[in-house]
Amino acid sequence: MIKQKIFPSVMAKNQQELNAILKNVSGVATYLHLDVADGKFVPSTPLWFPFKLSKKFKYIAHLMVKDPEKWIQKHEEKVEFCIVHAEALKDISTYIHNTKSKKKKVAIALNSETKVSKIKLHLQFIDYVLLLTVHPGFYGAKYLKAPLKKIAEIKKINPSVKVFVDGGMNPTTVKEARKAGADYIVSGSFITKAEKPKERMKILERNF
Repeated sequence: MIKQKIFPSVMAKNQQELNAILKNVSGVATYLHLDVADGKFVPSTPLWFPFKLSKKFKYIAHLMVKDPEKWIQKHEEKVEFCIVHAEALKDISTYIHNTKSKKKKVAIALNSETKVSKIKLHLQFIDYVLLLTVHPGFYGAKYLKAPLKKIAEIKKINPSVKVFVDGGMNPTTVKEARKAGADYIVSGSFITKAEKPKERMKILERNF
């Protein structure tokens, strides 16, 4: 089980920007959340280049891509596990089977408008669910509260599933996520773009 509760998320257009973000969040967290997008599943393309990562951190990759399996084949050794979108998988059962056969954690993301019913039959085999509380692909997108209701639905079906909430997280919205039952928070620009990211991290931890 991951002890860290709040995951700074990383979006970068090129290696130079990535290096700057990694330097900025040095000493802030053990795990970082990488936002990878192909320009097809969402309109933006963060980390859609042959990026190099610092050995100072462990990584989770949130794949906002049309063909997540292809990316995983190429890059999975760079990260602890990948979070893939239910909307991008052709066959969720096959994906779960393949992931478990590699002794990896199964983590599935749901867009803000996607219902829990999409993964209901698979929840007993899933370790993590990431719920988006924004329309994905950009830092600073508008926060949507309604998806938080899905946490109770998910936990009712499988109480052991751990839920990440990702999007628009700040000292006010993390309280809402905590009340709704979230286990983990992903925070983008509030931490990674801050001048004093350590202080921002502490503020979120106090409120979560």
